[in-house]
Amino acid sequence: MTLDIPNLKAFDQRLRDEAAEEPTLEVPTREPTKKTQIIAIYGKGGIGKSFTLANLSHMMAERGQRVLLIGCDPKSDTTSLLFGGKACPTIIETSTRKKLAGEEVKIGDVCFKRGGVFAMELGGPEVGRGCGGRGIIHGFELLEKLGFHDWDFDFVLLDFLGDVVCGGFGLPIARDMAQKVILVASNDLQSLYVANNVCSAVEYFRKLGGNVGVAGIVINKDDGTGEAAAFAKVAQIPILASIPADDDLRRKSANYQIVGTAAGPWGAMFAELADNVGAAPPVRPKALSQDELLALFSAEHTGADFVLTPATDADMRGKFHEAKKSLEVVYDDV
Repeated sequence: MTLDIPNLKAFDQRLRDEAAEEPTLEVPTREPTKKTQIIAIYGKGGIGKSFTLANLSHMMAERGQRVLLIGCDPKSDTTSLLFGGKACPTIIETSTRKKLAGEEVKIGDVCFKRGGVFAMELGGPEVGRGCGGRGIIHGFELLEKLGFHDWDFDFVLLDFLGDVVCGGFGLPIARDMAQKVILVASNDLQSLYVANNVCSAVEYFRKLGGNVGVAGIVINKDDGTGEAAAFAKVAQIPILASIPADDDLRRKSANYQIVGTAAGPWGAMFAELADNVGAAPPVRPKALSQDELLALFSAEHTGADFVLTPATDADMRGKFHEAKKSLEVVYDDV
């Protein structure tokens, strides 16, 4: 019996070759023929981007606006709340399956609708089988083939993973694919660290001639401690909405219930958010240094008063450490 051992060197080279390929996405340079707002939403994983976007898009559609929601997170969970917990076939998965069958992907294979909202998931590669950012780029290339630039929507909302802003995840900022960015964060250091990273990326590409700006921040699970509001003030970006840390919202979200509707008690809050998202101009943010970010919090909660102590060679060697004579030549003073 012989084992079929994969050629890891060839696999490694194939991944390197794929990563080295330049994206073929082209940004249209002609004058716009419609006023579609393409907005990229960034935030730490689990901060509530999908909850915010599902309810925001539903409220926008309820008010007569045409909305396309695109999940750009490899977890493919952006549309879960909107579709009652049902998994939406991803563009990457569907494209692979159709290609093997010799068929073309049609819009009805990957785009679905509820309450006037059109939604789809880009998806990503399986674990260990490719780059998630590269998968995002490939997904948008497929959308272009399906006629993305000819679609007629008032808003296109892109749900992006904010923990990683490299490669495809930074596409809206690096390639001016969006007009503006919206941040979702809470009153905790990790989510504001991610928000600040996105601000740094926006600032970097603005210096290179980019046009994308930050339209504002949505404070989710707001417990009233004020750190996110303080961050917005220092970063010089507006607060678009503060969604409270309310048990009713948590319970309904866990049960896949839409609360962004005029028929519910939270409708007014999401209606105001929809107005602010549409009207807020993209601004150039001021990214904070690590010390400035830590200063937003009490030192006893973050350890901001900790002093770094350098390690020594003796520390690293532990019980194997032996004092060795120096080879340095020391000359006595004469």
